[in-house]
Amino acid sequence: MHPKTLQILKTFEEIDRIPRCSKYEKKIALWLEDWARSRGFEVKTDLVNNLLIEVPATPGYENSPTLVLQGHMDMVCEKSKGSAHDFSRDPVKCVYDGDWMKGNGTSIGADNGIALAIALVLAQAGKAGEIEHPPLELLFTVDEETGLTGAMALEPGFFAGRALLNLDSEDEGVFTVGCAGGLNTRISLPVEYEPFDYEKGFGFFKLAVEGLKGGHSGVEIHRQRANAVRLLARVLEGVRDKPGEAGSGSGSGILRLVSLNGGSTHNSIPNFAEAFFALKRSELDRIKGLVSGFGKTFRAEYARSDPDIRLDLEEVEKGVIYEISETEVSEKEVPLDRVLTENSDLRLLGLLLGLPHGVYRMSDKIQGLVETSNNLALVRTGDDAVEVLSNQRSSVVSRLAEITGRIEAVAGLAGAELRCENGYPAWEPDLESDLLSRCKTAYTSVFGEEPAIEVVHAGLECGVIGSKCGLWGGKGNHGDCGGEDCDGDMEMISIGPTIKYPHSPDEMIYIPSIEKVWAFLEKLLKSYR
Repeated sequence: MHPKTLQILKTFEEIDRIPRCSKYEKKIALWLEDWARSRGFEVKTDLVNNLLIEVPATPGYENSPTLVLQGHMDMVCEKSKGSAHDFSRDPVKCVYDGDWMKGNGTSIGADNGIALAIALVLAQAGKAGEIEHPPLELLFTVDEETGLTGAMALEPGFFAGRALLNLDSEDEGVFTVGCAGGLNTRISLPVEYEPFDYEKGFGFFKLAVEGLKGGHSGVEIHRQRANAVRLLARVLEGVRDKPGEAGSGSGSGILRLVSLNGGSTHNSIPNFAEAFFALKRSELDRIKGLVSGFGKTFRAEYARSDPDIRLDLEEVEKGVIYEISETEVSEKEVPLDRVLTENSDLRLLGLLLGLPHGVYRMSDKIQGLVETSNNLALVRTGDDAVEVLSNQRSSVVSRLAEITGRIEAVAGLAGAELRCENGYPAWEPDLESDLLSRCKTAYTSVFGEEPAIEVVHAGLECGVIGSKCGLWGGKGNHGDCGGEDCDGDMEMISIGPTIKYPHSPDEMIYIPSIEKVWAFLEKLLKSYR
C-alpha cells in the first residue's frame, strides 16, 4: 500500500471516531479547527460552521491561482436492523476486507469523510515539502446530505479561489462536470383514531419489510431497487382486498392499522419499513399465507436488485411509533387502545401507492443519464398526522416542476397538506473550462488513458456554489460570489475515489482508488507552476 494511501486511511479512521451526522457537525468542525491551528494554518468558520483552511503555496507557486478543495463534513448515518450502534456518541468502526474498507453494520461516511482526509494529507505533505502546490483553500461545508444547506449559507468573501475541485464523486477515473437540481416535498396527511378492544379475538402484530439494499437515491435510482415503504403499502392493501371470514374484506374489521413507518433520510432509498396493526387471530394463518405469497412475488420482481427481500409477520407485546418534527425524530410506545379509522387507513395507503417513486424520465441529450426522478423517502406516523417525505431531482427545471406538481396533485386528492423545502439548483456543464482541460491532461499523463466525463443525477454542492456566483457551473450572469472577485469564470469539477453503496450499511470504499486519486492530484497541483 502506498504510504500516502495509508496516511489517508488513518486520517479517515480518526475522523470516523467523531460523531458527524447531518446537522450535528459541531464536534468535527472543532476537531478540524484544532487540526489546522496546531499545524500553523489559518482557519475560519462562518455562522453555520462551514470551515475554511488556508494552505500557503509551496516555494515557486506563490503567484499561481488559488485552488479550492471542497467536501462536506456530515455523513448519512445508516445501520443494519438490530445494530446497537449509536451515531450520536459511538465511533464508527472501519473494517478492512481485502481491497475494501467498510463498516461493521453501519455506513462509514466515506461520503464524504474521505474528502476531508485527502485534503488534510495534501496540506501536510505540502508543508513537509513532499509535494508542490499552488495556494490552497480547503472548504468544508456542513449539512450537505439533508439539503446542501451549508453551501446555501456561504457568504461573499468566505473563499477566494476561482477554480474548485469537489471531492464528493464516487467513481475514480470519472470527472463529473454537472449535476441535477433537487427539491423536497413534505406531505402531512391528517389522520384520526378510534378506540379499539383487543378482547374480541384480536392480537397486536408487526409486519416488517427487510433485506433490501436501499442506497443513494441520486446515484442508484436507475438501478430500480425496491422501496420498502412502497412494498409494505402493497402488502397491506393486498391483504385488505382479500375476503376474510363471512366474505368480509380485511379492511372491514379483520386487520386494523395502527401505524406505518419507514425510510430514514431524503436521499436514501428506504431499505426498511414496518407496520403495527390489530389482527384477528382466527385469520392469522390465512394472512400469513398471503404475506408469504407477496414475499415470493417481490423476490421474483426484484430478483436482480434485491434478491433477499423478507416479510416478517409476528405478534408482539408492544411497538414503537415515531413522530417527526423540524429537527428530530422522537419515539414513543405505540398506544394499544386505538387504531386508525377506516377512512384514515384508506387515505394513507392510497397516498403511498399513488405517489410516484423512481425514474420519471431519461435524458434526451445524454445517453444513459436519468433526467428526472423522485424518491418516496420517508413515512412517520404521529398522533394527528402521517408525515411523508419525497425528494425530487432533475437536470431540467421545468421537469422538476412537473414531477413536483404530480406529487402535489396526489397529495391533494388524499386530503394532505404539503410544503416544498431545501431546493437547490442544477449545475450545468462547462466542457471548455481551463480546469477541465488541465485535469484531463494530468490524468492522461499519469495513467495513459483519458478519464470519463459525465453529468450525474445526484445533487452536488457545485450547483449551489456556482449559482451563488450568479453562475450555473461556470457560465451566466454575475451575482453574489463566494470569492472576493466575481468575474464570471468560476470553474468546477467533481472527483473522488470509488465508493460503493453510499447512504447504506453496506457502504464501502475501494482502497486502490485512493492511491490513484492521490497520484492524479499530485500531478494536477504541480501543473500550476
